[in-house]
Amino acid sequence: MANPVDLKNMAGKSKGFVNEFREFIMRGNVMDLAVGVIIGGAFQSIISSLVDDIIMPVISALTGGIDFSNWFISLDGNEYKTLAAAQDAGAATLNYGTFITVVINFLLMALVIFCMIKFLNGVSAKVKKSEAEAEEAAPTEKECPYCMAMIPIGAKKCMHCTSDL
Repeated sequence: MANPVDLKNMAGKSKGFVNEFREFIMRGNVMDLAVGVIIGGAFQSIISSLVDDIIMPVISALTGGIDFSNWFISLDGNEYKTLAAAQDAGAATLNYGTFITVVINFLLMALVIFCMIKFLNGVSAKVKKSEAEAEEAAPTEKECPYCMAMIPIGAKKCMHCTSDL
């Protein structure tokens, strides 16, 4: 049996653990990640709809009415007209048509993310370039009001006429 001193130390450690966990959760990076995951989940449903409702019907029309969702192999040795019929019969099936759809889904998601990152990197590069140009465009020299010679912008005394500026 643990003595009371050990229990106090354990309680203090768990309190520290809870506080550390709270600090970890409240960090900006964790919250940003959570928002990203939620938006990514919603975005995935949009891509799934794009694949299932637009791209796959077009591919099916171009291939003469092939329906990928009914591409399967029945593992019980029987033949079924549709995947639904095989599943209703309780047959184990290898659904490679569904896998093809999921692969297309993944490739489209990767393509969209690639395009978004490429666009954001381009915008970021333009912003950095315009900031650099603005820094370069800032004047480095000024005109002395007494002798009209060009002097460094931070000068307090003209190097040509020695006037105080």
